[in-house]
Amino acid sequence: MSDRPTSRLLQGMRLAAYGAAYFFAAGAFMSYWPVWLRDRGVSDTEIGTLFMSRQIVTVIATLSVGWIAHRLGGPRGVIVALGIGAIVMMGAYQFSYSFLAIFVVTMIWGFLWSPPMPLYDGVLVIETKKHGLDYARVRMWSSVAFIFGTFIAGIAVDRYGPPWVLYVGMASIVLLAPLALLLPAAAPRAATAAESGHAPFRVADLLRQPAFLLFLLACGLCQASHSVLYSFGTLTWRGAGIDDVTISALWAESVAIEIVLMLFGGWLLGRLGVCGLIALGLAAGLVRWTAMAFTTELWALILLQALHSCTFAACHLGAMAFLQRALPAHGAAIGQSLYYALGAGATQAFVYQFSGLLYSEYGQRAFLGMTVVSAIGMCAVIVLARTWNGGLLVGHTQVPLPR
Repeated sequence: MSDRPTSRLLQGMRLAAYGAAYFFAAGAFMSYWPVWLRDRGVSDTEIGTLFMSRQIVTVIATLSVGWIAHRLGGPRGVIVALGIGAIVMMGAYQFSYSFLAIFVVTMIWGFLWSPPMPLYDGVLVIETKKHGLDYARVRMWSSVAFIFGTFIAGIAVDRYGPPWVLYVGMASIVLLAPLALLLPAAAPRAATAAESGHAPFRVADLLRQPAFLLFLLACGLCQASHSVLYSFGTLTWRGAGIDDVTISALWAESVAIEIVLMLFGGWLLGRLGVCGLIALGLAAGLVRWTAMAFTTELWALILLQALHSCTFAACHLGAMAFLQRALPAHGAAIGQSLYYALGAGATQAFVYQFSGLLYSEYGQRAFLGMTVVSAIGMCAVIVLARTWNGGLLVGHTQVPLPR
């Protein structure tokens, strides 16, 4: 039986709060972090190296922290500890001026910043299903916060300069640990597995599944195709003479349209299916990145940024639906961590460095490399649709042994 409406509303607010704080900072950093780095004297190639190196650390951190949370049976304590560490590293960035200092801090930051998101998404997938909530509608508040973070960072940079990117991000990072305490404490892993009627599984069991590997490849490439945009989008638009407030509006617009898609996420999932949603994201990437390689006209960028609703949101919703259907509840933490680490993380680590090299050599035309990335991902999801039957890949329902 689902919770009463008031209780469900409170549960939704409780679940959404941490994501809102996290994505407020993410909005500031994703849109303006390269501007902060360039202000500290970091070159374009070095920016690519920083993003790539951080992603490598992210892979290691997400896997190891996900395994720890999987063993502990609940991620809340881990998320709180990482939130406290993030505050310390923001202070370290403030006093880092050389490339070496920024590199060292970035490596530690990568270990602290990325692992909480797959753990949080794992909590959302389980708790929204448990309380009869729509995952997409709870997660959309993270997107709303991202918009505010982007706008405020853009206005702050326009008025006070690039150093304010750090200060805007810090405003919500200080809230991460307290808000993580509002997340529900999970039941012990063994108990959860027993109650659900699904058998425990090993990570190796999951990684031996061709459908899971195809899923990681398709979704990982879809998310990695944003690498040139995330690393050099703001710098490209600034170079074209677009002011910072307008740039922040372009970033905010992309996420605002993403929210609209999330409102209809359940309907789209019912019509397109899991693989269809992922394919929608990759198809939009083919259009978006090809066009961005050839234009910085504001009217065109407005249209192309609207495609973020597909290249990110549709793919993300498809990925969460896949994990919810392919893994039992007690495997959420490790499944999410594998997706973020090997799918998004490892793939982006390579593509970020590739993006830096492309951009330093070809400038705006580097977006064409992301078109190729999207095309490879499309091939992977087509094979996935022919391989996966829509059911559990591991942890199949236990059959009682005869007594």
